[in-house]
Amino acid sequence: MELFYPSLLGFFVLFVTLFFHFLFAQKSGSNKGNLPPGRTGFPVVGESLEFLSTGWKGHPEKFIFDRIAKYSSYVFRTSLLGSPAVVFCGAAGNKFLFSNENKLVQAWWPSSVDKIFPSSTQTSSKEEAIRLRKMLPNFLKAEALQRYVGIMDEIAQRHFATDWESKDQVVTFPLTKRYTFWLACRLFVSVEDPKQVAKFEDPFGVLAAGLLSIPIDLPGTPFNRAIKASNFIRSELVVIIKQRKLDLAEGKASPTQDILSHMLLTSDENGKFMQEADIADKILGLLVGGHDTASSSCASIVKFLAELPEVYEGVYKEQMEIANSKAPGELLNFNDIQKMKYSWNVACEIYWSTHSTHRNPEFFSEPLKFDPSRFEGSGPAPYTFVPFGGGPRMCPGKEYARLEILVFMHHLVRRFKWEKMIPNEKIIVDPMPNPEKGLPIRLYPHKA
Repeated sequence: MELFYPSLLGFFVLFVTLFFHFLFAQKSGSNKGNLPPGRTGFPVVGESLEFLSTGWKGHPEKFIFDRIAKYSSYVFRTSLLGSPAVVFCGAAGNKFLFSNENKLVQAWWPSSVDKIFPSSTQTSSKEEAIRLRKMLPNFLKAEALQRYVGIMDEIAQRHFATDWESKDQVVTFPLTKRYTFWLACRLFVSVEDPKQVAKFEDPFGVLAAGLLSIPIDLPGTPFNRAIKASNFIRSELVVIIKQRKLDLAEGKASPTQDILSHMLLTSDENGKFMQEADIADKILGLLVGGHDTASSSCASIVKFLAELPEVYEGVYKEQMEIANSKAPGELLNFNDIQKMKYSWNVACEIYWSTHSTHRNPEFFSEPLKFDPSRFEGSGPAPYTFVPFGGGPRMCPGKEYARLEILVFMHHLVRRFKWEKMIPNEKIIVDPMPNPEKGLPIRLYPHKA
């Protein structure tokens, strides 16, 4: 199953590869005899509480491995967040899903998704995601993103100058969320004024928190708050879209400046252009996707580099070689990114993903040990490391995520060393991994 954000199909990692490898499937009454082992739990709730609680306790893989052991099967059924589900585990499950999209399996979302992301075109979230997936590659492919590395570098410089420098202590996770959200606002809709970005920041946090909650639409529930936040953000985006249409007509905006311009000027196979409300739907999904996944990875990088000084030194050495090769004031470019090989190996070792393979000793020796060298040479075996999906389910935003993470690492290590203020701070998964107290750290700036 792909992530619950309808538009996220066209952007970040699919739910198959990020959130415990769940494939949601409608149960067919005629095929009950062929269902895999498992149980659906309580009505409506299913096994949702146990699924969510293992993440809250910091061990999301427990839900998976307990059932693999109980049913002696790498395929089992359950019921989560109001929907029946089949869980495919391991490299064989990855291969099956990635090789059989639209053949034996098909992307599908619970109906609750359409309440948070109601389509202005009255089509399903799945159909909308397919449309977006066709549109995005021209903007998110590596050669197109190369021209945005300098913009990412500028935003990162402003972010660190405002939120990190001249401070003895910071709380990491809110800052990494602010960094990735600022980037998404700038590159998707050309919003970069910190005050305007801040206007969206809290509603997006509410929306993200409600996506993977039990879908009970009653006042005060996370799901209800997510619906309200979605409606607010969508209305604000329509205002931005209307102004962009005017700016494009008057030559005040560029056709290539961001995804918004791209959407306004790109027609479908029938020559039709998207309506304003339709574009707002798509941008909303993309912004939510850009808000969560990379920010979690960046926070994890801060955590592990604090704990592993030898890994920090390797990243620092690589990044300072790049920094020292630049003229004063010269921005990073795509060639610099390509030199960050060790740094990306570190990010891959951190990148939280499918626990049925990434934390399975059958595929990775000592899976809980931090070891970037496992990605050297030919790297992991096929279908065992899949943070960005595969086949038709390969994430089109893979390169975007790589760039924003590496730019963050560059500015972080060239400015600071740091230490954790809570040595054994718990990591919870809700739905992404995040430090329970936000990862407060003490900063030690490098001497000039």
